[in-house]
Amino acid sequence: MEVPELVLTSATHPAHSIRLKGDMHEMDIVTTDSLKEELISRDPEFRELAREHHKYEERLSELSALTYPSDEEQLEEITLKKKKLAIKDQMYSIMLQYQKTQSLSH
Repeated sequence: MEVPELVLTSATHPAHSIRLKGDMHEMDIVTTDSLKEELISRDPEFRELAREHHKYEERLSELSALTYPSDEEQLEEITLKKKKLAIKDQMYSIMLQYQKTQSLSH
């Protein structure tokens, strides 16, 4: 049986959605935002992933603003979208692990 997908939309950034499957559905948007902030301040790996994600997001915004992107720019856009998604998956994996660790310690 396939696990249904849950889509969360950030209150501060409505264009940003979070697609969660499986046990990730336990995190609501408030938990997600506060957990991100906590991990950015505490976890160097998470902080670096967040920085990379933001960097890719900015470049994708630049590329999407181009009226006639070149073949290279189109390829860069596709590649950055894949990299950004991979980083997002890593971030949520860290968030889940942290959340499980915290729930076990309380």
